[in-house]
Amino acid sequence: MQVAVMNMQGEQVDEIELHADIFEASVNVPLMHQAVVRQLANQRAGTHQTKTRSENNRSKSKWYRQKGTGRARHGSRNAPIFVGGGIAHGPMPRSYNKKMPRKMRRAALRSALSVKAAEQQLIVVDNLTMPAPKTKEMVRVLKNLAASDKKILILLPDANEPVELSGRNLPNVNILRAQYLNIRDLLVADLVIVPLSALEVIESFLGRAA
Repeated sequence: MQVAVMNMQGEQVDEIELHADIFEASVNVPLMHQAVVRQLANQRAGTHQTKTRSENNRSKSKWYRQKGTGRARHGSRNAPIFVGGGIAHGPMPRSYNKKMPRKMRRAALRSALSVKAAEQQLIVVDNLTMPAPKTKEMVRVLKNLAASDKKILILLPDANEPVELSGRNLPNVNILRAQYLNIRDLLVADLVIVPLSALEVIESFLGRAA
């Protein structure tokens, strides 16, 4: 697949052939769904907890006498049937982690990248650098690339503090290092901006030989 290479002024400066194994892979929707569910599940803290009747801090004495009241007999105010009592079968701390083989995770990323490429939601730029953090400059670059009004994912080859800080205050911009590319951020974005150097990083770990 041939795609144009743009510069920061929004002008086409070259054309490259995208890696077919990565950007023209067969799209496996159930696999992408499984990868998204796994990622969201693994982000859950699982720290929710309710108190059982043994953990509830109320009086341990018998509520009222056993006989002569005309009421049912009860031994504790902590019983789950009473307001303020313990919770029966409530949520307790647990792990929501799901496992997924690395080959499946990478196949899901190839599917998602193929969708972005096929729907022309992938913009390749020759370079993305800034001398100093400047949000106004980032807005100008995105406007040049016709991407200012969309949810944007910018992939960087490595740490780039001026670029990262320039886009941090923009609510529709997510800046990520290419080695941390994940299925959720990829599918949520309306547009993915990839410098050539970041493209090399992606091809290094998503190529069929990887």
